[in-house]
Amino acid sequence: MYHLLASCLAVLSVVTRSSSTPVLPTAPSPQSILKSSTLLSRDEAQLPYGKVIDRCTVPGTIALAFDDGPYIYTEHVLDLLADTGMSATFFLCGDWEGNIYDFSHVVNRTLSEGHQIGSHSWSHYNLTTVPYQTILKEMYALERAFTDILGFVPTYTRTPWMHVNELVLSALADLQYHVIGASIWTDDKANNSPDRTERSAEMFREGLEQGGSISLAHETQRYTAESLVEKMIEEVEKRGLKAVTVGECLGHPQELWYRER
Repeated sequence: MYHLLASCLAVLSVVTRSSSTPVLPTAPSPQSILKSSTLLSRDEAQLPYGKVIDRCTVPGTIALAFDDGPYIYTEHVLDLLADTGMSATFFLCGDWEGNIYDFSHVVNRTLSEGHQIGSHSWSHYNLTTVPYQTILKEMYALERAFTDILGFVPTYTRTPWMHVNELVLSALADLQYHVIGASIWTDDKANNSPDRTERSAEMFREGLEQGGSISLAHETQRYTAESLVEKMIEEVEKRGLKAVTVGECLGHPQELWYRER
C-alpha cells in the first residue's frame, strides 16, 4: 500500500476552510487508491458492518491503534514507527485535541507512510448518549473533512471511549462502517506522566499475554508519544510479532479500507 499511496502525493492544492488555511499536499485520489479494476465486492470481503471487532485473525500480527489525533505529538509517533518499519492505525477526530484541518499535513503524511486511517468522530461525543440523527451528523462532519483533505473516507471506525449500544451499532452499520474495538488496553490517559508510563507498558504486556492483538493508546498524550510507544515497539520486537494495520491483521483487502463519499 505504501508504494501505491506515496506515488500519488506530488500535486498541491488548497483546502478551503478559512483565509488562514495553508496550501496542503494532496493525498491520493479515489481513483488511485480505489482502483476499480482491483476493487472487491463488500460480500467478498466478509468483514461485517456495525459489529465490534477486537482481535486480529492473521496469525503472528498485532495492530497498534491510536485514537483522538491528529495532534502535536502524532508526527513523533510516526517517526518512531518509520524507524522500525512498523505500520499502525490512527482513528482520527475532526475537532477534539486538535482540529483535523490544522493538522491536514499530518493526515497526509500518515497515509503516505503506509498507515491506515480510520474515523473516530467529529467532536468526540459519547455516541451512546445522543440520538440517531446526531450520530449521523458526527460521522458525516468527519467524512466531509476527510473528503476535503484526502478525497475519500475510511470504512473503519472506533467510537469514542469505545462506547457502543444497539443504536450506535445500527447507525454505523447503516453508514457501512467496520467497528473496531480493542483487546489490549493501556489506560494511557490516566497514566500520562513520567512515573506512570511503565504501568501502561505493563498493561500492554499483560494484554499480549492474554491473547490480545488490537491495542488502544492515544498519541495525543505526551508521555504516550515520548515513552510508551517505544516500550510497545520493544515488546512487539521482543515477541517476534509483526505490527501491521488493523485492516492487514484482519486479512481485509486494502482496496476496501476507504471509499468515495
